[in-house]
Amino acid sequence: MQNVTDSFVSLGHWSSAGSFGFNTDILATNLINLSVVLGVLIFFGKGVLSDLLDNRKQKILNTIRNSEELREGAIEQLEKARARLSKVEMEADQFRVNGYSEIEREKLNLINSTYNTLEQLENYKNETINFEQQRAINQVRQRVLQQALQGALGTLNSCLNNELHLRTISANIGMFGAMKEITD
Repeated sequence: MQNVTDSFVSLGHWSSAGSFGFNTDILATNLINLSVVLGVLIFFGKGVLSDLLDNRKQKILNTIRNSEELREGAIEQLEKARARLSKVEMEADQFRVNGYSEIEREKLNLINSTYNTLEQLENYKNETINFEQQRAINQVRQRVLQQALQGALGTLNSCLNNELHLRTISANIGMFGAMKEITD
């Protein structure tokens, strides 16, 4: 510190001495030079530094604004995506419900169709059984009648003589004639 005060004191001596000289004290001159350089830098560099800081501040503010706009856009897109997702989920639920009801409807239709088909098959089976029963009964009747006629003819042929045979034929011809007159 003593050197600094000495340099100022020596400056005071210089002006009174009227001459210009060099101070050879390194510590004293370095402080003066440093203070002059800092003063010049602050005076002239203040505008440049202020401009650099303002530019940097503007860039940061623009970046923040852009980030906010992007954030708002992303939020808007997210909301749209959520709305679309909700709509798609509702449609999927509706398709699921409609699909289940359609499946149930088709299931009932299939059951009803199968029931109707089984009922028709049962009716066809019963008709076929009845037809076959009637055919079997008719065949049995024909056989019984045929056997009865053969037995009756055999009995008649063995028991009838010619006269009785002629009377029977005449009576049958008379009956056929009477039947013919009735039908005409």
